[in-house]
Amino acid sequence: MRNTVTNSNLNNHDLSVSHNPTDFRSLMNYFWNFMDSSNSEYSDLSPKIQVTEDKDAVKVTAEIPGIDEKDIDLKVSADGYLSISGEKKNESEENTKDNYFSEISYGMFRRTIQLPWDLDYEATTARYNNGVLTVSIPKSQTEKQKFKKISVAKS
Repeated sequence: MRNTVTNSNLNNHDLSVSHNPTDFRSLMNYFWNFMDSSNSEYSDLSPKIQVTEDKDAVKVTAEIPGIDEKDIDLKVSADGYLSISGEKKNESEENTKDNYFSEISYGMFRRTIQLPWDLDYEATTARYNNGVLTVSIPKSQTEKQKFKKISVAKS
């Protein structure tokens, strides 16, 4: 969980009454600044993912809008980790000059998940279309054979 408050987080922030928030708005600003500072450097751009499975493969879908496919680095390891990383670049200096307000984030992103299946990582394929990355990893033959449907006959 990214926003878990731990003792180490509390030790890095002065939560004493000395801040003396005078109104609800300043209290909420203090709270949100605290929560933002406890996140990792990649949190703003971390792709949202969905993992699905059918009888033949596991599919990982990640939302990564606003970047080129050449800026995506995809790695899968034999021990079941899939890592999606890359960089959303600000191509124009005019976008950073004289900005009044911007919620657009630029920079590095990374998301690593562990897949709990026996998969054929050598046959992994990936597509990137309209800001959505789809990674398909076929199940190994042993994974496909782990379960067998058994018919139950009426006695």
